[in-house]
Amino acid sequence: MQAAELFEQGIKRLELARRLRVSRKSAYQWHQLWREGGVRALASRGPAGSRCRLSPRCLEKLAACLEQGPAAHGWVEDQVWTAARVATLIGRKFHISYSVSGATRLMHRLGFSPQVPARRVAEHDEQAVTVWREATWAEVKEPGRPAEATSASRTRQASPADRPKDAPGAGAV
Repeated sequence: MQAAELFEQGIKRLELARRLRVSRKSAYQWHQLWREGGVRALASRGPAGSRCRLSPRCLEKLAACLEQGPAAHGWVEDQVWTAARVATLIGRKFHISYSVSGATRLMHRLGFSPQVPARRVAEHDEQAVTVWREATWAEVKEPGRPAEATSASRTRQASPADRPKDAPGAGAV
């Protein structure tokens, strides 16, 4: 609604774009809408895109299913929810078809992320890991670099003694 007030004050479109930090194209489009329909034409129409096809109750059920993990729903090979799996789960549980990208947006809305899956180890023996680190790792790891001064350059460091006597700056230092 700030745009409508500024247009009513006679502010030019480029100045409006600068003040409201929007593109010039947006300012010109808003001005045209304002001229044709007044303040009401600039009112927000809500979020873009299609509405969620799952009811709030179904969203709660989906979140509970996701919390149970993939193994509880037939994916036993790993403990990762992918967007494709979530789309399949929605189809199975709610008989609604979701695309992979739609399932990704839905997961994000519910607080899950298919990009950074939470991998849960099904069987983990901390004692065996500790024994392996102490016994095997010490034998197989390669020795590190010596603790002496190193350079990131592949060439050797320049020395003032190597510089030609007639080079610029040779007499300095």
